Amino acid sequence: MTARKIAFIGLGNMGGGMAANQAKAGHRVTAFDLSEAALERARAAGCTPVASVAEAVRDADVVITMLPAGPHVLKVYAEQVIGAAPTSALLLDCSTIDVDTARQVAGLAKAGGYAFADAPVSGGTMAADAGTLAFMVGCDEPDFPRIEIALEPMSRATFRAGDHGAGQAAKICNNMILGITMLGTCEAIALAEKLGLDPVRMFDIVAKSSGQSWSVTTYYPWPGPVPTAPSNRDYDDGFATAMMLKDLKLAQDAAAKAGAATPLGAQTEALYQLFDRLGYGGRDFSGILQMLRGKLDDLPKA
Repeated sequence: MTARKIAFIGLGNMGGGMAANQAKAGHRVTAFDLSEAALERARAAGCTPVASVAEAVRDADVVITMLPAGPHVLKVYAEQVIGAAPTSALLLDCSTIDVDTARQVAGLAKAGGYAFADAPVSGGTMAADAGTLAFMVGCDEPDFPRIEIALEPMSRATFRAGDHGAGQAAKICNNMILGITMLGTCEAIALAEKLGLDPVRMFDIVAKSSGQSWSVTTYYPWPGPVPTAPSNRDYDDGFATAMMLKDLKLAQDAAAKAGAATPLGAQTEALYQLFDRLGYGGRDFSGILQMLRGKLDDLPKA
């Protein structure tokens, strides 16, 4: 693989691991974040921290952004990336944002002479650290081979979902499924416990039965059966409830605009909204199990 200069903007729970894997692959990574602690972690992982977005993107071959929400993405691209990065640079936004903003940024990038893709991810912090994320890409079709190569150090699978905005559409639909299945998994565990079943034995059964899902086999919300799951760490260091709630809101907003019926998505959003308002927005979203068990006093607030 030819070494490239990668500008990485946004070094949070996901972006930090992603940038580290680009450096591990032998690329020169210039990294920017508003957090000094995040910049120091990036330095320890082999990246070069810089003081501004403009400095990061100067002479970059690839610009990757991992930012909290649509307004941040629009502002960074409109005011700090487009015109500062060389037009030969490939621009990849891996944030999870609304479809309309993704298309707006794509339009700005195209008008500036850049190739751009919305490329949100699935897999959580463990996959970000391991370089095994799944990427859902919205882009012009001729750009996809170049995009796939750029994402390879962070990816186990990269899919072109369609044109600009399609990556975001796929991501919010995927995460609506994830939120619904996690909620169903937690309800079933709470019920099993009330019925006198051992939740660990329940895992053994469901993992090999028709109730099997990613929420069971990879992210089981009861401590023990999946050692890497946040349930073993007081639901810390995972996919924050506030971030899941953001994705569920994006899905509901998109459903309203499209005229799609999503009653389970709406109910899931409402329950995560309650969990967040009770003070658990910083805890992993699988921690909603404790609310359903009536055991919130056992769960530290984030």
